[in-house]
Amino acid sequence: MHLTSGQRLDDGVLEREFTLGDIPGILWTPGSASAPAPLILLSPPPLGLRRTYPRLVARARHAAADGFATAAIELPGSADRPRWPAAEQARAELRRVMEAGEPVGDELIDALVLPLVDRAVPEWQAALDALLALPGIGGPVGYSGGVISIGIRLAVVEPRIVAAGLFAGSLVPRAMFEEARRVTIPLHVLLQWDDEGNDRQAALDLFDAFGSKEKSLHANMGGHTGVPQFAGEDAARFFARHLK
Repeated sequence: MHLTSGQRLDDGVLEREFTLGDIPGILWTPGSASAPAPLILLSPPPLGLRRTYPRLVARARHAAADGFATAAIELPGSADRPRWPAAEQARAELRRVMEAGEPVGDELIDALVLPLVDRAVPEWQAALDALLALPGIGGPVGYSGGVISIGIRLAVVEPRIVAAGLFAGSLVPRAMFEEARRVTIPLHVLLQWDDEGNDRQAALDLFDAFGSKEKSLHANMGGHTGVPQFAGEDAARFFARHLK
C-alpha cells in the first residue's frame, strides 16, 4: 500500500488517498484516538469513488465521530481502473432491458454480478491486510454498503469481518442465496421499499435466507435515493454495538 496524499478535514478527520497495486482507495481516520481504531470497510456502488465521494465522506465522518476508521477502494472496471469489456457489455444490456421495461433474466444478473464478486472480494481482502498493518488501525472489522453480493461473499470467506450493514438494492444471482445461508455474523439490512431498480420480493427472500441469528431489516418508504438521515444513525448504532 502506498499512501499518495492526505488532508485534515474541518472536523479533524484525517483523509488519505492510497493505491494498492493499481487499485485506488481512500482512508479516513479519527482526529485523535488513544488506541487502535476499529475499521469499517465502506464499499461503494460501481459508479466510481469520485462520483460517490460526498456520500462516502459523510459516512466516514459519522464513523470517525464514533471512533472508527473507514476505507473505500475502487471496484474493478470502475472510474480510471482498466476497462472491463465484459462488464461494460453486461451493464449496457441491463440498461437496454430496463429502459424497454423487460424483465431482467437470471443469465444477465449472473453475467453482471458474479464476475464482479469474484474479482472484488480478493481485492478487499488484500486491502484489509494492508490497512490492518497501518499504525492506529486495528480490529474488529465491519463492512458497510456497496453491492450486496460482495458483502455476502465477504461475510462468508473473511473471518476478520464481524458485522455487516448491507444495502438491499442490487440484483442478486440465485447462487448468492445459497451463500447467504452460510452467513452467520450480525447483519443490519437497509431496504428502500419503493426502490425503482430493485425487486422487493427478491430482497425479502434474500433477507430470509441469511443464516445469521442476529439480523434486522430496516425498510423505509421511498425510492433508491430517498434514504432518510435517521437510517444512517441506526446503522451507526449497529456498528457501535458490534465493533466496540
